Amino acid sequence: MLAELLQLPVQDQIFYAVLVFSWTVYLWEAYLAYRQRRIYRSTMHVPTELGKIMDSETFEKSRLYQLDKSNFGFWSGLYSETEGTLILLLGGIPFLWKISGNLTARFGLGPEYEISQSLVFLMLATLFSAFTGLPWSLYNTFVIEEKHGFNQQVLVTIYADYIAPLFDKFTPLPDGELKTDIESMSKSISFPLTKIYVVEGSKRSSHSNAYFYGFFKNKRIVLFDTLLEDYSPLNQSGEGEAATEQKEESEVSGDESKPKPKNKKQGCSNPEVLAVLGHELGHWKLGHTIKNIIISQMNSFLCFFLFAALIGRKELFLAFGFNDSQPTLIGLMIIFQFIFSPYNELLSFCLTVLSRRFEFQADRFARGLGRSAELYSALIKLNKDNLGFPVADWLFSMWHYSHPPLLERLRALTGPKQD
Repeated sequence: MLAELLQLPVQDQIFYAVLVFSWTVYLWEAYLAYRQRRIYRSTMHVPTELGKIMDSETFEKSRLYQLDKSNFGFWSGLYSETEGTLILLLGGIPFLWKISGNLTARFGLGPEYEISQSLVFLMLATLFSAFTGLPWSLYNTFVIEEKHGFNQQVLVTIYADYIAPLFDKFTPLPDGELKTDIESMSKSISFPLTKIYVVEGSKRSSHSNAYFYGFFKNKRIVLFDTLLEDYSPLNQSGEGEAATEQKEESEVSGDESKPKPKNKKQGCSNPEVLAVLGHELGHWKLGHTIKNIIISQMNSFLCFFLFAALIGRKELFLAFGFNDSQPTLIGLMIIFQFIFSPYNELLSFCLTVLSRRFEFQADRFARGLGRSAELYSALIKLNKDNLGFPVADWLFSMWHYSHPPLLERLRALTGPKQD
């Protein structure tokens, strides 16, 4: 079989190599996901390390949420891989390029107007992708996320899921203990903080987050309202609902002495928020942000250097059905999306390994600030709020997790200090 393939023209060898590699990657990812689903199905009880701080109800919700996401990922991935294969086998790319040329020709623009044809091609490809991906996006948002309590949208605003971040409401964090403590911590490590914002992320999702941005001496910290116990709308609305439910249960059962469950708040206390920010600021202080920028720039330089060397190879265009032309946009697509696939997979794995190393280092930085206990509890709360599952298959984790699994981070926080 291999000998027969090697006897084919170069362009055919390239085409089949792309297909084989694509399906190999998919099967590898499917195998890893299968290993992780076995963990979801077989791990029915809270790990010993979390027995006193994670209740069985939260653990079960997390398990079911991750299992639903994994099953969804399998079917959506299979569809995506099948669609991509059919597009290549049926000549979908040159067909769409031809359609783009016909449309621009109606406006008197011939083949020499390659940029115009490229823009039309991109528009049509984007519309096609949006159309075929819409059912999967709708199912993920309004079935899986809704089922597990993360979706905060209504159907008519799904478009805002993609552009809403551009219009999020950023409110300056009011003066108070939290703001004073954040400013003091920033000053202690020479972080050039200028402003602190709270963003209403809860309007789109109940997932929690925090980040900083800005150039040089103009840094800003952004806290999602869902990260802050005192700001999360879910806490403010949940207290009344919880009290009503408890009263109704008491009236129905007639047992007023029945112990009432504690209201489970979303987000972190102020000391825990400071610990999370200590971790994030650790990334800045340890130079992780600069290192990632340097790696990104070096990767871009290498990729465009190789692109310049390969763009003139006619066999690359012949492999994908372009017999009479070599459009630059198509060359970009072929080289970056298909030819660079093995390199991209290897790079992605290396960056995942590096990211995990950075996360451990940032945790140690927060520990050095005296925030170990608070970060420990914050990680557990954030894992609970986001329904993260604390148990992971080692191979799946190694390949996919840019952040170390929860149990590994907790053990590192309580273990002996490392230099």
